Amino acid sequence: MSSCVVARVEVCNLRDRSRCAGFELLVDTGSMYTWIEGGRLRGLGIEPTGRRVFGTIGGRVVEREIGEAVIGCMGERATCIVVFAREGDAEVLGVTALENLALEVDPTTKQFRRVEAVPAL
Repeated sequence: MSSCVVARVEVCNLRDRSRCAGFELLVDTGSMYTWIEGGRLRGLGIEPTGRRVFGTIGGRVVEREIGEAVIGCMGERATCIVVFAREGDAEVLGVTALENLALEVDPTTKQFRRVEAVPAL
């Protein structure tokens, strides 16, 4: 994985924001999406909306269900795609969620922080 930073996040059902749970996820800037064990997502009433094919760091190709959730971290909240991870899959906070939340990992210090200014054209 591309970083060794753990983030405390809150994951909520998009349609029922009272259904939330806290997670500690490894921040993985090499993963596009956030991966959370599927049973834990279903426990929040989050249901799959489709499937995607992924290439793993180990060179395997796997297919997983995806859905949408509200992810909160460091006072920020955003709707993000989540992958329904299976046994043996890592649970990670991916780069798309980081960007949606305007958060980053400093590559030098490994500090997890808010983005000072979101890049624009």
